[in-house]
Amino acid sequence: MSDPVILASQQNDDSFDDVWEELNWRGLVHVSTDTAALKELLAGEPITFYCGFDPTAPSLHLGNLVQLLTMRRIQLAGHHPLGLVGGSTGLIGDPRPTAERTLNTKETVAEWVGRLQGQVSRFLSAEGGNAVRLVNNLDWTAGLSAIDFLRDVGKHYRVGTMLKKDAVASRLNSDAGISYTEFSYQILQGYDFLELFRQYGCVLQTGGSDQWGNLTSGTDLIHRVEGASAHAIGTPLITNSDGTKFGKSEGNAIWLDADMCSPYRFYQFWLNTDDQDVVSRLKVFTFLTRAEIDDLAAQVEAEPFRRAAQKRLALEVTTLVHGAEATAAVIAASEALFGKGDLAALDAATLRSALEELPNVEVGAGATVVQTLVDTGLVASLGEARRAIGQGGVSIDGVRVDDEGAVVTGALPGKVSVLRRGKKTLAGVFVAG
Repeated sequence: MSDPVILASQQNDDSFDDVWEELNWRGLVHVSTDTAALKELLAGEPITFYCGFDPTAPSLHLGNLVQLLTMRRIQLAGHHPLGLVGGSTGLIGDPRPTAERTLNTKETVAEWVGRLQGQVSRFLSAEGGNAVRLVNNLDWTAGLSAIDFLRDVGKHYRVGTMLKKDAVASRLNSDAGISYTEFSYQILQGYDFLELFRQYGCVLQTGGSDQWGNLTSGTDLIHRVEGASAHAIGTPLITNSDGTKFGKSEGNAIWLDADMCSPYRFYQFWLNTDDQDVVSRLKVFTFLTRAEIDDLAAQVEAEPFRRAAQKRLALEVTTLVHGAEATAAVIAASEALFGKGDLAALDAATLRSALEELPNVEVGAGATVVQTLVDTGLVASLGEARRAIGQGGVSIDGVRVDDEGAVVTGALPGKVSVLRRGKKTLAGVFVAG
């Protein structure tokens, strides 16, 4: 469920004339249908809009968060959001540019639908006259026969146009090719928009710009079948200033589920944002005003070493995703690890997740500090470990080690210890038993 306190604190920036203007300032409109019509539509009477999320994993990730926050901004402007989790499209898989997806079982997809619905509902208000409504496209496709689908929907699509879609074109030019299953995905997504138009009067879909072919599949289908206009907004793909894909770290996505990406790791991800990227991240991922972001941008320019913008970004987004209590815990852990707090006062789960982000090792009861220094990679040899202790450069759990025979006790919550060499070189030790 959503946190009512967090949702109540969110509002659009009233320094903008309308939400369309704010979306553009925040860099959230990369491509769209008619801009003048969209501006008028979003500034007028409440409309119904939607964004779809396919259950191809048990959690949403940062790319999905861009869409959720875009939806929230539009909801705050008075419009009615539909959060679609694709129980049927998740069985098919949106074609990737490189290779065919592995199809998950129906049971797995059904389980993930429930998990993603829970996540979507956390970021959109379920209160008031424009409360979010969760929908599942399996509801209108499960009973649809292949013959009916081909006659009633497929006849409106032209293969030549479908072949031009970016993902399809990329796959056709690859050795892997593309299956008919994934080739048909854009028809299914277009049909979703048509059904939502018919059931709820939905006239706008948002999504990533890499989905543009799928987004316009729906607007085109509505125009052909119903003779009506519908719109689409494609947000930019978020990349780092060096051109690398945002939200990836050594092949690991930054998930919104705390079990898949700990709040500590999540916080550190934002804290490590490059100076060149931090202002754009503040615009996209926070509800800070234009004036507040401009002030933080000035601080980045004048005193980048203070990292004020990164600290505020990490605070805002971690609170948004994991709540104020978890965020306070990870900030306390971060400070305590570097000597600005009491390690023993930290909760075991947060401390353990923090140590998992450091070089770490599991040891048995009675393991010596000398050996553990080597096992964690803080020193290269036993001799170097003894010299480091002799020079007073080693501490465990914040206490300097003077005895070469000292052992690791795992005295901190959760039977762990923090091993330090020098001022800033740390390692985590998990004591078994």
